[in-house]
Amino acid sequence: MADLKRYVVGLDEKGKSAVVMSGVPNQQELKDFYHRATLWKTRETPVDNSIPGDRSLDGGPARSPFPGGMLVRALELWPDPDPGTAQKMFVEVNKMVGHTQEISEADRQRSPSMHRTDTLDVIIVVRGEIYLILDEEEILLKPTDTVIVQGTNHGWSNRSTEPCLSIGVMIDAIPRQ
Repeated sequence: MADLKRYVVGLDEKGKSAVVMSGVPNQQELKDFYHRATLWKTRETPVDNSIPGDRSLDGGPARSPFPGGMLVRALELWPDPDPGTAQKMFVEVNKMVGHTQEISEADRQRSPSMHRTDTLDVIIVVRGEIYLILDEEEILLKPTDTVIVQGTNHGWSNRSTEPCLSIGVMIDAIPRQ
């Protein structure tokens, strides 16, 4: 599991910029499969920075941001298990995060991690490597590689021997037709 640190900077009681909270409270894990932490999320864009409290806790472990909102997440994926185990694990993950969009059998056969959200995702690989799986191609992503996913099918496959850590920002978007 990644050693994540989060510092939220706001205004202190004197109106000066300061760390107003730290720690990473909203985390989920399936042992030896994945670990993720929601670092921040909002119900609105533009973001209202005057709303108090730890907004990473709002709404629990949902996969996507609130309608009209955004979220920032760290995701660590371990090397792929065998296909049968992977299928079971992704079913469990989808239940945990409330992912309701149906995954076609063809997509499931391509990769058990295939999914689509109605978001604009900006994902940066921090450590390790991972394959981005698309409908007809795959791209190996390494540290500092960035991918922008515009509400389309995609999945992930870690074919290495080490976990891959990525940081992503998801912004609610108008769905593709």
